[in-house]
Amino acid sequence: MTAEDVARAAREASNMLQTVSSAQKSLVLRRIKEVLVERRAAIVEANQQDKAAAQIEVDAGRLSSALFKRLDIEGAGGEKYTTLLQGVDDVDRIPDPIGQVTMARRLDSDLDLYRVVCPVGVCLVIFEARPEVVVNIACLAIKSGNAAILKGGKEATRTNQALADAIQHAIATTPRQEGVQFPERAVQVVSTRDEINSLLDMDRYVDLVIPRGSNSLVRHIQNNTRIPV
Repeated sequence: MTAEDVARAAREASNMLQTVSSAQKSLVLRRIKEVLVERRAAIVEANQQDKAAAQIEVDAGRLSSALFKRLDIEGAGGEKYTTLLQGVDDVDRIPDPIGQVTMARRLDSDLDLYRVVCPVGVCLVIFEARPEVVVNIACLAIKSGNAAILKGGKEATRTNQALADAIQHAIATTPRQEGVQFPERAVQVVSTRDEINSLLDMDRYVDLVIPRGSNSLVRHIQNNTRIPV
């Protein structure tokens, strides 16, 4: 898929998410946890491959040791992966924010003003290193009714893709609710800088860019897009 195909699919998914119920979001989140458990060995294997490649870069002085440590998804004794799974449960327990009235005010006779929580739409999230962010952001996006396009650090490409594949499989295998299928393209991953540069120009599809990383990353994104950051 091209970057435009990804963005268009995300927009379509965002529109479909408006018809998804809170119960269906919860079903998807629980299914994501199940698949992450089922695919744990494959995800850890992908992470080990990323770490092996990253170690070469560390030895050559092209990658910092601090960044290398952040690549690990399993942790000593597997506690980091266990925390990742617990995080899915934590998001599932959050009350659905969509439709909540956070402010109400009477402005005049028969004229009331309400502030109601609604989804942003399509969020492009760019982050560095930590592959568990794929799961964190995906689950938060699902809970809040947003479609997410994720771009992680190149050092974790295999892990990020394995996690994204697991999430998309979980979505695809979640049963329909009241005739509504949860959109499979609600969470997507891109892996190249060229794709990001293209997506930063697609303000007709992408509603918000969220850069998570260094100040230089944030400044670069702000200087290269018309999309709100």
